[in-house]
Amino acid sequence: MLIRLAPAIFVCLWATGFVGARLSMPHAEPMSFLSIRYALAFVILGIAALVLKAPWPKGWAIVHVMVVGALIHGVYLGGVFWAVHNGMPGGVSAIVVGLQPVLTAVMAGLWLHEPVTRRHWLGLAIGMAGVLMVLLPKADLASSGVTIATVAACMLSVLGISIGTLYQKRFASQTDLRTGTALQYVGALVPGLIFVSLFESFAITWNSDTIFAMAWLLFVLSISAVFLLMWLIREGSVAKVSALFFLVPAVAALMTWALFDETLDLIQIVGMALCALAVALAAAKPATPISDSKQGAPS
Repeated sequence: MLIRLAPAIFVCLWATGFVGARLSMPHAEPMSFLSIRYALAFVILGIAALVLKAPWPKGWAIVHVMVVGALIHGVYLGGVFWAVHNGMPGGVSAIVVGLQPVLTAVMAGLWLHEPVTRRHWLGLAIGMAGVLMVLLPKADLASSGVTIATVAACMLSVLGISIGTLYQKRFASQTDLRTGTALQYVGALVPGLIFVSLFESFAITWNSDTIFAMAWLLFVLSISAVFLLMWLIREGSVAKVSALFFLVPAVAALMTWALFDETLDLIQIVGMALCALAVALAAAKPATPISDSKQGAPS
C-alpha cells in the first residue's frame, strides 16, 4: 500500500519547495539560508539516528552518500534558489524540474543499463509537452531576471540532481536511509559553505516568512521528502522515479494558485493532464521481468 501512495505523497511534498523558495528568497542570501537548513537537518537526523541506533556507513560508503548530498542538495537546490534570488521567475525556474526526467532517463540507460523503451520515450515527450503547457503561460521571458547567469544556474541544478539520482542508485542504495540521509547534508554543506565564504555573508532577515519557510523546508522537504525520494530510488528504477518530476510543476502551479491567487488557464489544465499521462506511461510495468542485477551496491 505504501509503495502505491509514496509517489503521490512525494510529488506533493516536493512541489512545496517552490512555495518555500518564493517566501524566503526576498529576505535571505540563498546559500546562507540553505547552509543553515542543511546544518539543522543533519543535527535533527543525526540525533534521531543515534536514538534509533541506526547503523552508520563506513569507509567509502560515507564518501558516496556525501557526494549524493552535494549533488542533490548542494548543487540542485543551490542553483534553483540562487536563480530565484536573482530574479528568475518562478515559472521559468520550475522548468528545470521538467527537464530532469529526460536527462536522467538517458543517463540511466547509459550508466545503469536501465531499459529505456519506446513507451518511456513517448512518456518523456508527452511529459515535456505538458510541462511547457503548464509553465509557459506564467514565464515572463522578458524579465530582467532571465539572464545567462540565472539560466546557467538552473541548468547546473538539473544536472546536479540528475547525476545525484544516478549516483545514489549506483553507489549508495544499500546505505541505511536514516544515517545516509543525515550524512547527505554534511556533503551538501561543502559546496554551500564554499559559496558563502566567497560570495555571501549569512545576511538573512528573520521574519514570519523566512521562519515559516525554514521550518517547512527543513521538516517537510529536507527530511520527509528527501527520505521518501531515497526510498523510492532504492525500491524502483531511476527512470520511473525521475518521471515523477513531470508532475511537480503542475502541482506547484496548483499550490501557487491556491496560496498566491495565481491564475490557471485551460492550456495549463490540459498540460497537467498530459503530465499525469506521462507518469503513467513511464512508470508502467514492462511486459517481461527485467533483471535489476546490474544495479545496487558498487562492485
